[in-house]
Amino acid sequence: MAIRERLSGNEAVATAMRQINPDVMAAFPITPSTEVPQYFSKYVADGLVDTEFVPVESEHSAMSACVGSQAAGARTFTATSSCGLALMHEILYIAASNRLPITMAAINRALSGPININADHSDTMGSRDAGWIQIYSESNQEAYDNFIQAVRIAEHKDVRLPAMVCQDGFITSHAVENIELIEDDKVKDFVGEYYPENYLLNSDQNLSVGPYDSPAFYMEHKRLQVEGMRNAKRVALEIAEQFEKMTGRKYGLFEEYRLDDADAAIVIINSAAGTAKDAIDKLREEGKKVGLLKIRLFRSFPAEEIAEALKHVKAIAVMDRSDSFNNQGGPLNAEVKSALYGTENAPKIINYIYGLGGRDVKVENIEEVYASLFEIIKTGNTGETYRYLSVREQEAQ
Repeated sequence: MAIRERLSGNEAVATAMRQINPDVMAAFPITPSTEVPQYFSKYVADGLVDTEFVPVESEHSAMSACVGSQAAGARTFTATSSCGLALMHEILYIAASNRLPITMAAINRALSGPININADHSDTMGSRDAGWIQIYSESNQEAYDNFIQAVRIAEHKDVRLPAMVCQDGFITSHAVENIELIEDDKVKDFVGEYYPENYLLNSDQNLSVGPYDSPAFYMEHKRLQVEGMRNAKRVALEIAEQFEKMTGRKYGLFEEYRLDDADAAIVIINSAAGTAKDAIDKLREEGKKVGLLKIRLFRSFPAEEIAEALKHVKAIAVMDRSDSFNNQGGPLNAEVKSALYGTENAPKIINYIYGLGGRDVKVENIEEVYASLFEIIKTGNTGETYRYLSVREQEAQ
């Protein structure tokens, strides 16, 4: 029987960690992810897990400790946000290139500056090419479910890559929602024990981790890393199918909401998808054919599947909660446009930057986006493709 509970997103992820009982957790607190190691350290103190909790002096050290423990053969978790993830940046690449399946709770928060502690996706999008699997979560329930699945995906023999499970700071991390927990023993059985093939504490194997890689071998090692990321898509679906059999909750590479017959659609990530669904329901009652595609697995990016799901749509707005500052749009926009490039009768695509620094996204704002899409469908003219939503524009001097 599922356990009905009321938890914040942070406590939900910490609960998943407790149920899995990792060998090591290394972390340094930063808002809004602080509660994750805070809750978990209490589980350690209360004897609910036998994890080695490693408090460190910085996020760079936290990820360095994770690399060391995972390389030694220990299942290792961590959590961070914003500038903490940025400080880890150098070591993120080390973890991925050494094929170390660390699992991280990434609580999305704007990067400084100006300093801001609220939700946007500039932190994890800034790490999108570090070689980590990235899974995004609309709700507390999804953050909990995704974390449990992420451990299995990361540790799979065909993947062996680190994974970050992302949720919006404060919006879900601190908001309390009803949630269905899985029984502790079922989570433990589902994730299983960690049996690495190669690890430093194996006395029967001579192993060096992180040595100099010469031009004669470096490229082949990167190619193998790419293959692991490519396999992550298939493995994520296999594990999601097993998870559905256990819980009844279905997950895919992305979610399609009222998309089958939609003329206008948006592509979005994380919590704002819930607001968008409310707008869609309202517009559907008015007879407008609107829909949504919510990305779950951003790395590896399911380009072919997204192109297939969106090929019938007439106009699309890709919603980015971060900007690439390239004068072309945000990172999700670039991925979706690339996926649809070459599609016969491809939809017209515009990009909206929204919700930076935690700015509220309301149903009325999403309705404005759909109104723009229907204007494009009517006139055939996309106009400006790189737009900001709900921003005060400064007049040119």
